Amino acid sequence: RVRLGDVWWPAMIAAVVKVLLIPAYRSTDFEVHRHWLALTHSLPLSEWYFDTTSQWTLDYPPFFAYFEKLLSFVASSVDPTMTNLRNGLDSASARTVIFQRFSVILSDSLLVYSASRISKNRNYDIYEALLIWSLIIWSPGLFIVDHLHFQYNGFLLGILLLSISFLEEGRDLMGGFMFAVLICFKHLFAVAAPLYFVYLFRHYCRGGLIKGFCKLLLMGSVVLVAFAAAYGPFVYHGQIQQVFRRMFPFGRGLCHAYWAPNFWTFYIILDKTLAFVVLKLGFDIQTPKASFTGGLVGDSSPFAVLPNVTPLITFILVLMSMSPCLVKAWRNPQRMMFAKWVSYAYTCGFLFGWHVHEKASLHFVIPLASTVLINKEGAEHYFLLSIVSCYSLFPLLFEAQEYPIKVVLLLLHAAVMYLGFSYHFSRTTRDKKLETSQFCISWIGKLYLFGLLVVEIWSQFLHQMFFGDRLPFLPLMIISLYCGLGVMYSWFWQLRQIAI
Repeated sequence: RVRLGDVWWPAMIAAVVKVLLIPAYRSTDFEVHRHWLALTHSLPLSEWYFDTTSQWTLDYPPFFAYFEKLLSFVASSVDPTMTNLRNGLDSASARTVIFQRFSVILSDSLLVYSASRISKNRNYDIYEALLIWSLIIWSPGLFIVDHLHFQYNGFLLGILLLSISFLEEGRDLMGGFMFAVLICFKHLFAVAAPLYFVYLFRHYCRGGLIKGFCKLLLMGSVVLVAFAAAYGPFVYHGQIQQVFRRMFPFGRGLCHAYWAPNFWTFYIILDKTLAFVVLKLGFDIQTPKASFTGGLVGDSSPFAVLPNVTPLITFILVLMSMSPCLVKAWRNPQRMMFAKWVSYAYTCGFLFGWHVHEKASLHFVIPLASTVLINKEGAEHYFLLSIVSCYSLFPLLFEAQEYPIKVVLLLLHAAVMYLGFSYHFSRTTRDKKLETSQFCISWIGKLYLFGLLVVEIWSQFLHQMFFGDRLPFLPLMIISLYCGLGVMYSWFWQLRQIAI
């Protein structure tokens, strides 16, 4: 029988690796979060969403700002410069680095706890639980994004898994409350809100008209409590519009600085190809320098030939692509299917959403990890998808000294998956006397993985040999397109599973 304490062994191994990564590369997100520590520590709440001391203004929901405020109390005693609004700009002392790195490592405890709850709900034995824990806690994508690049996705995904675990236990009220809390930490998770609404309305708000209406009021009240705690102070100060302007900066453009491997990558490339052809034919058109942004408001460019895409269009596409899942949840709200539905919903948001970051692939890979032992087809799908997700994050770590780290992380993850799945399904076949073969990758999967290797060899070595410093965007474009094919395939596969 799985015990809660068992999960801390893989968690400790992960913590040791994270500590070893403390001196490694960190992105501008490190300064973003350091500045938010200083901002929330130095200014009254009424000025948080108005401050422009740094270009990295506060654009997360209030719960995350409160989280930074709590961290700032400790941070100010560790290194006062870290929380100094003006003198601390771009501060990266040894104490600052160690404090911020450890704040991410310690906050991952929530992810560890949530992973343990998920495994208990599914009645896994210790071997199955260890495999699930390794996929979640040892996720190479989380190592790259949180403990190298620098963010706090681990504990946010922990809240998501905690919400899913409550729903799987039949505790819908707590599941809905935790999801509301999650949205108040990071609003990008709201992509799954339509699914939560449909599922909870059908699964929780039942029992007749009066009883169902009372449950609906109770659920609405619980959600309202979470939002009131987050946004109430800013409503009191008359600043809610300013908060929303910061949270939804649509002026950043359709795509981020690094093209996430989604549908819009193909749209951008098609626009650039058509523009090239039109110019060659002698037509005079205005060609923008780029169709992506550096993450700052107002730093966006329109398309040259194809129609511009608005946030409303992306919202409609996400909702339409998600609709089969919503219909399934409406017709038959099964609690043990919810993790798969959440993963599909976030896949839709990743593919068709506005200004999607490449890190958002973690939103669908991590929840899906808890479901991979149900059947071999699902395990094979996860094997390919998790590799694609991790590889698509490689360009985030562009310095030479980090190259061996990200390659080793991915290869170790692939080895753990292959050995774990092979052992699990061979054991299941033997114990249940099934006439099924062992876990294996289909020829299409093998062909795709071989192509991924070719793309990496080209991007890392051959491009420089053939083009030198010319066409510096080409490797990134090829990676985005190829990984985009993998994500599109995953979306179609999940859609087919929902339709069955």
